[in-house]
Amino acid sequence: MSEKYDYLIVGAGLAGCVMAERLASQADKKVLIIDKRPHIGGNCYDRIDEAGVLIHQYGPHYFRTDDQEVFDYLSNFTEWHYHDYKVKVKIKDKLYTFPINLNTLREFYGREFTEEEAKAFLEEVRDKSIANPRNAEEQVVSQIGWELYEAFFKGYTEKQWGMKATELDASVTARIPIRTNTDNRYVLARIQAMPKDGYTKMFDRMIKDPRIYVKFNTNYSEQHRESAMTIIWTGCIDEYFKYRFGKLMYRSLDFKFKSFYGNDYKQELEQINYCDKAIAFTRTVEIKHVTGQQNPNTTISTEYPKAFGEPYYPVLNKRNIDLYNRYLMESLNETSVYFIGRLAQYKYLNMDEVVKSALSLYKEIANN
Repeated sequence: MSEKYDYLIVGAGLAGCVMAERLASQADKKVLIIDKRPHIGGNCYDRIDEAGVLIHQYGPHYFRTDDQEVFDYLSNFTEWHYHDYKVKVKIKDKLYTFPINLNTLREFYGREFTEEEAKAFLEEVRDKSIANPRNAEEQVVSQIGWELYEAFFKGYTEKQWGMKATELDASVTARIPIRTNTDNRYVLARIQAMPKDGYTKMFDRMIKDPRIYVKFNTNYSEQHRESAMTIIWTGCIDEYFKYRFGKLMYRSLDFKFKSFYGNDYKQELEQINYCDKAIAFTRTVEIKHVTGQQNPNTTISTEYPKAFGEPYYPVLNKRNIDLYNRYLMESLNETSVYFIGRLAQYKYLNMDEVVKSALSLYKEIANN
């Protein structure tokens, strides 16, 4: 590979595209992006399916943020369709509001609660002996007690991660809020919206700069390393180091799509989680609820968690956290290599957090 670049970016997902756009447009750098997949956008990639429906190929990506800088930056490349995200969970044959709030308690127990009564009830049932939760199970039980935990969290968590909740770090379930008001939104972020034309169109606009070159269906090699002065790595950190300390665990998913012709919608809302462990899948998503697309057809995706395949989620338990910290220390010895993104940082990051990290990394590079 004789052509030289200022930066090689491994991975054409959110972090990679933001870094490429900033380096090219703001620093006049020549950038090569490579990705093993045949498309832009990484796991945020969306496409029009055979039914004419815009679908999220790798699961729903609900953009939300309270960070105005992040929102203003992305608004350079897209207009927005605003939508407050809603989720319900199915337990046996009944749907319940989720995350757990005042409405959930009323639905589950079949009686009225005021906000003050709900607070008092949760205080009564929570396991007060757990002052410092050591794992994902204790994290939830310390807030809402065993009955609600076993109904809403245990089965879903254990089939999602393929292990007992007691084997997972407390941070896994700490992300999910518990409320005692009637706010049914999945998240409370001030800005909740989808790119009006989809994520893929947004990414296409981000990398249209003539100083950005993209190669798909391309795996990283030492030859690529020699083509650039600096590398930005957005893939799995253990892969970069050729697994010298062992492999980190990443949870993967299988997606099954089914289209319905002549149906505006099939579900009452965008996402339904299935808590019963006996049901093999974790959730069904009808993304048309949130994209604003006008189409007489609809498509539902069903997610089946699995241990191997395309990496989606870092599996946060003691073994993996310790192993990641070894790789992190090793990464500090790398010269002219930056690690960014969910897989490289082995951390569950929301989209706005990825964008924020990339913008911050660019500023760090530009100021050096």
